[in-house]
Order: sequence, then C-alpha cells, then structure tokens
Amino acid sequence: MRSAPSLALVLGAALPERLALVLCASMAGCAASIPPGRSSVDSVGISGDAKIASDDVTDRLATSASPKFLGLFRGIVYDYAIYDAAVLQRDMARVERYYRGEGFLEAHARVARVISVKDGHVRVQIVVDEGPPTLDRDVRLEGIDGLPADDKAALRTAADSAIPRGHRFDEDGYKAAQAAVLRALTDRGYAYATVQASATADLGAHAIDYVFTFDPGIQAVFGSLSFKGLDPDGAGPLPPVVDDAPLRRTVHIHEGKPYSTAEIDASTQALLDLEIFSAVHIVPTLSNPPSRVVPLVVEVQPSSLRALKVGGGLEFDAIKTEVHALIGWEDHDLLGGLRDFSIDFKPGVVLYPTAVGNFVAPDQLLPEERTRVQLRVPAFIEARTTGFIRPEFNVYPLLVEPNSANIHSNVVGYVEPKVSAGIERRFGKHFFASLAQNLQGEDPFAYTPSSQPVPQDILLWYPQLITRLDFRDDPVHPHSGFYLSNDFQVALGATARDIRIAPEARGYIPLARGVTLGVRGALGFVLSPNYGKYLQADVEQHYAAIPSAPNDLRLDKDIETVYFRGFFSGGPTSNRGFPLRGVGPYGTVPFLNPATATNQVAVCDPNARGYDPADCLLPIGGLTLWESTIEVRFDVSGPLGVAVFCDASDVSAFVTNLRFDHPHVSCGSGVRYATPVGPIRLDIGYRIPPLQVLGQPDESHAYHADPSNGLPGRLVTSIPMALAFGIGESF
Repeated sequence: MRSAPSLALVLGAALPERLALVLCASMAGCAASIPPGRSSVDSVGISGDAKIASDDVTDRLATSASPKFLGLFRGIVYDYAIYDAAVLQRDMARVERYYRGEGFLEAHARVARVISVKDGHVRVQIVVDEGPPTLDRDVRLEGIDGLPADDKAALRTAADSAIPRGHRFDEDGYKAAQAAVLRALTDRGYAYATVQASATADLGAHAIDYVFTFDPGIQAVFGSLSFKGLDPDGAGPLPPVVDDAPLRRTVHIHEGKPYSTAEIDASTQALLDLEIFSAVHIVPTLSNPPSRVVPLVVEVQPSSLRALKVGGGLEFDAIKTEVHALIGWEDHDLLGGLRDFSIDFKPGVVLYPTAVGNFVAPDQLLPEERTRVQLRVPAFIEARTTGFIRPEFNVYPLLVEPNSANIHSNVVGYVEPKVSAGIERRFGKHFFASLAQNLQGEDPFAYTPSSQPVPQDILLWYPQLITRLDFRDDPVHPHSGFYLSNDFQVALGATARDIRIAPEARGYIPLARGVTLGVRGALGFVLSPNYGKYLQADVEQHYAAIPSAPNDLRLDKDIETVYFRGFFSGGPTSNRGFPLRGVGPYGTVPFLNPATATNQVAVCDPNARGYDPADCLLPIGGLTLWESTIEVRFDVSGPLGVAVFCDASDVSAFVTNLRFDHPHVSCGSGVRYATPVGPIRLDIGYRIPPLQVLGQPDESHAYHADPSNGLPGRLVTSIPMALAFGIGESF
C-alpha cells in the first residue's frame, strides 16, 4: 500500500504540518499493512445455505472479511483481518453449531475453500449441507394434575403458543418457551413455581418432542411494599423526606392481593410513565422455606424532577423556510403529588417566500409563535389513570403552496387558541388509550394590511379517543413486532359536525441481522352532513372542464373547514416523493391570498387562454385518505444506516372514496444517523411517472383528467422528486 503516504503528502502541502499529522493519526496511521507471509481475508461466504441467510452465519464466525473504510477502502483506518487456518477450522464447528440451533440438526460444514484472489489476499468459502429441518411435533406437560382446570388451560395455551407444532426447531425459541410457560403460572399466583424442560429429537422422522415438568409450589399473595433508592436526605435529585404516597397509589399493589408477575410488570411501567425515574425494578422477596406472603421491594433510580429546555431549530422544505427558538420548563412534582407540569414557548419567523423550490432572498419576515402548557395528574380517578389538560396558543401563517414564488403580496395567518382535557391510561405494557375533549378556535388575519376580506372564523369542539397497541421490540429503532393505532373524533360544533376516523398499522420483520423490512398502512375517513358538498361540486365541475366560481363564500368555507378537519398526504412521514400536503385535491383558493384574488379568478379558468395549473392550484385536502409504505432498513456501521423505500397514497375530496387506481407512487432511499432521541433522517423520493394516476401519464393535463391528482411542485424544475428531512424514523 503506497497510496497512503502520498495522501499524507497532499494533506501536508495544503494544510499546516500539525493538522496533517493529526489527520493521519486519526486514521490509524493512514494505512494498515499485511504481515509478511500472511494473507488478508477479502470475503467470507457460505454456500448451500438455502434456508439460513449467509450474513446470519458469517456474523458468528471468528474468520471475517477485512472491513472497508467508507465501504470502499481496505487497510485505511481499520486493520486487515488476517487469515488463520486454525481459526477457520474452529469456525467450521461454529457453523454446524449455529445450524443445529436453527433447527437443522443434521447439518454439516463439509469443506472450507480458501481461494487466492491476488498476492496477500484470499477469499474464504464454506460449503454447508443443511440437511432436512427438524420440526416441533409434541409438547407434554407434567406435574400439573393437581392444578385447577383454569390454570391447566392457561399452561396448555402458553405451551402451544410458545412451541407451535410443525414449526422448525429454534433453540432460542425453546429457551423462551420455558420462560413463557413458567410465566403462565407466576401470573396466576404461583410465585415459587419452577419448570424443567427437556427435548428429544427423532432424527428418522425429523421431529422433536418436548416435556415440561412443573413444580407449581403454593399460591401466594402480595405482602408489604417498600422503596429502595429514594433520597430521604435530599442529597440527590429528589427532595428530602420524599412522600411515597403518590408512588404507592401508582403501584396499586395492596397486601393480600393475589400474586401476579403481570401485575408487577404493569406497576413497573406505571412508575416509569411518571418520568421521574430512569430505571425501576420491582423485586419479589421469595423466602426459603416458601411463605404465602411475598413482600416487594421497589428499586428505583431517580432522575431530575425539574428541567430547563433551551434550543432552536430550522425548517427548510418545499413549503417554507422557518427558524425558531425553544424555551421550556418542566416540573415533575408541581405542588407535590408528582403532578407533571410543563410549558414550551417556540417563537419563530418564516422567511417568505424562500423555499426549496424557490431559493431566493426573503422579502417578508412573518413572525409566528407556538405556546403549549401541560398539566398531568397521576392517579386522577384510579391508580393507573392520569388526568391532563393541555392549553395552547399559536400564531402562524397558513402556507400551502409548494411554489411560493407565485404569491407576491399578502399571506393569511391564524391565531389559534385550543385546549384539550381528558384522561389517559395504559393497560399492561402494550395497550394505551386516551379520551379527551377538545376546543379549538381559528381566527384568521392578514399579515400585511389589506382591503380584501380574510376567511371566516372557525370554532371546533370535538371529543377524541386515541388507542394504541404496541408490540414493537423498540419504539425508537424497531426491528420486529407490530403497532396498531386509531384516532376517532366526533365534531359537534356549529362550524363542523362530523365523524373522523384514522386507523394505522405498522409491521416490522427482521430479514437478517441489521436488516429490517417495515410496512405501513393508513386510512382516513371524514363523514360530515354540514360541509364538503360545495368542495365536491367544485371538483366535479373541474373534472368536466366547466369553470367554477372560486369566489363563492360557501366554497371558501368548505375549503377552510376541510383544511382543519380533512386529510393531506405527502412529506417526511408520509409520501416522501411529494412536498408537504402535495398529494390530494388541488383547487383555486383565493382567500389564501386575498390581495391577488381578483387577478387569480381571472386567469384560473381551466378553459382560459394561458391557463397554467402551477400558477393557480393549491392543495385543499380531502375527506378520504389511504397511504402505504414498504421500506427496507440496513444498519451499516455503528450509528449509520441506510434505507430504500416506496410510498404510495391518495386523498379524495369525496366521502369513503378509496381510489386505489390513483396510487401516487414515489420511491427512493435515504441515510440515518442514530441519536438518543431517534435517528436523524434524510430521504430523497422520486415520483414514478407512470404510477401517479393509472391511465393518465400526461401530468400536464392531470387536473383536467382528474382534479384530485393536482400538480405538486418539484424539487428541481425537470425532476419530480422531493427531499424529506427529520428526526425519527418515518414510521
């Protein structure tokens, strides 16, 4: 390797000598070397692996390929992996051991081929004969004859779920099954229960049988409850002489109550939800000889009760450029009783009309602010229910135009007071529900004084039920499991009377170590008797190429109400090939720019000469939505990851109008960098031209052929794509 010294010389010529030396040292001497007479391993492969992914096998071997710096260069930054015949021989046994743990009890690693690639470099190929898989056949439970029928049934259900008949033997699953059947007893009061497991393979039949032998012990009840880790001296983050009464209410485990590990888990989660502990462990004190009364020790690690938040942020997308500051305060023990109080104030300014597709100097600075206050009261109605109230006061410009260069004067803004009050509760570890009453006002104004009228006031009053079922292995970086949610609202005010339903499902499947397949599907429906019909009539008129009356106040009211109650698609957490709100019905919306309303009406007749949809059409939302995503995520190295994805979605102005022939497909890829609060994510999505409106590939006439397709803005004039940037996975 003689290229590395020349690299150092180039750096030395361009940079101070000290800096060049630092750079060279940070790259581990710039280059590694292969010892004389030895060889570097360029790759390790497995052949014959029909059922097991090669990466899953090679990840467990001591013989590994030399790592590449930036995925391109070997011997730079990282040392070479040196071939060792003795290590490879031991790896052959490791391969067989791994296959047997995966259900291939007759697998053999037949031969290891070491192929010379070039001088000092080899490629290792291990040939495997997997053999037939061994399948789960029978599960027998012993030692349970004296148990009540309900307990026997619970054990049988747990065993059948943990070891499904006909599935391939899995050593890890076998160990997990022991814990699952034992848990079926400890959940039902048998605190001292034990289980012994054995498995017998029938290689002739390629089957395996299991026996679980139980010693249930006595049924127990909970005893006294004590805390360990609180700070009675006040030396740590908690105040002196901590009142543990609210903690006991949250735990909600009383002496004499039947023992249950499920109840212990629920109490642990309830304490963590208070957000005053970084760790919680509830440890049963199991005596010898067994006692029917089991005391509990709650071991906690306190975190700070109060915190000051100071920060800022930047938003730069196809809609707007905005900068803001963040000032916040949180107190987890307001006036005692572990009441959680927080306030967040986010002042900012929109640099108008600067945006991704309109990179010009701003000619207006539009001030905005968002203020949010929250008070949460634990054990509000009963031990596990939390009451909350969340008032907000926001002032912001309403910007929906992906190409804001077409708007040169006034911008409509809204003063938005709103409040949400209700209760929330977690049921076990996986189910969460929140029931709230919401009151929301929208008072429009003109950022620049204008004689043109602004939109009408909006007043929304609606109860809301949010439910979530979460079986993901990790909420921040999921690799397996599923997540279901629904947002159900019923608007009862004079402005809007409707039923709004928005279910969503997510699933995660591990394809290999560090490779995850994620799928997402979402629906949205708004059913309303008092708005939407004028919007739908306008869409139908455009479909027939009949000029509509965009200055009709009833249509304006419909569009404005749908904006706050309807659905949009497109953006970083939706369809990433489109700008925010880029998928859905488009139309002329004069009230969003009153100063140019007269001129807009004159030029935005679809039959007028010189009609240009890009100058006239704005996203107006709809009453029916569907979205779907498929994404494959790869963990590359350390915190770095990449993903490839395809998104599809549609929004219709009509009720229960799921148009799957309007897929609006965008595909792309992105990079992720893991942080404690979630990955920093940058995605680029490209709109697939034939897969926007099936049968209508001509985008220039999309509005006439299908007004709900619209004409979203482009990242670059000739390339239909968009950038999506954010913190956290897209789903």
